Amino acid sequence: MNAQSPILPEDLSQLSDGELKRLELKIARKHSGMVPWDAVIWAFANMAVWLSLWPLVFSGLLPLWIAFPIATINMALVYLPTHEAQHDIIARPGTKLRWLNELVGHATSWMLIFPFEVLRITHLDHHRHTNDPELDVDITTKAPGPWSAIWYAIKNRQPNAKRNHDYAASIMRAGRTDLILLSLAYKIGFIAILGTLAWNGYALEALLLWWLPYQIAITYIVFFLSWAPHHPSNEQGRYRNSRAWKSKVGNWGSMWMQFHIVHHLHPYIPLTRTPAAFWEMKPILEARGCELGEL
Repeated sequence: MNAQSPILPEDLSQLSDGELKRLELKIARKHSGMVPWDAVIWAFANMAVWLSLWPLVFSGLLPLWIAFPIATINMALVYLPTHEAQHDIIARPGTKLRWLNELVGHATSWMLIFPFEVLRITHLDHHRHTNDPELDVDITTKAPGPWSAIWYAIKNRQPNAKRNHDYAASIMRAGRTDLILLSLAYKIGFIAILGTLAWNGYALEALLLWWLPYQIAITYIVFFLSWAPHHPSNEQGRYRNSRAWKSKVGNWGSMWMQFHIVHHLHPYIPLTRTPAAFWEMKPILEARGCELGEL
């Protein structure tokens, strides 16, 4: 896994900054440009499993206590396919599969009670302003340690939390104030669905198939996709605003975020290709002074 890339010479010390950059881009392009069909299948299969839980539970074919952890896993798995679509990795504008990119984004983000365009605009703002205390929409996930990161993730979901104001400011900077009303409609719709289910005698199903899985999953997503790969979130340079790190739950458990530095440097690389891209460009990243941890 950690073998020398065939693209790189054995000794990088004599290379100029421009030469290092060209080699880095060559590796990045090697791992990009393909349609990540795994993300497309992941998006719709995950959604289909979650939707199937409702009739299975309502009909008594599946106990609620079994459906609850499955629903929680489904919620945790929603974000990454839409994240691929946010970066146009499935298909770029003007290509024949562009419709599929947008379909994946819109068809999955509603489960997280966010319009796809809100997620796209705010996330791209995060990339432009990573770790900026004023402009990074995810700066509120900054925390001194893992337990405080979990606590901050919960606090940031309160109605008047700074994170909500930062998201609204990002949308307004993009000139899309219409999305603020759309976001509100999503939240109201979510409450209306839960309320209707409870009114008709399905309060526990509403709680354990959507509300609580959503709360657990959002905390998990914020922890692994925001706090961990950016901690301590103090630097803003291109090669220092993210890191590679070793997760106690492994690469799968952290949803490929151990190699998040590659994503920030080259966000067009499909998620599941970032580990291979990292190991190939690791000598370059070391030469750049990146924080790579003990992978």
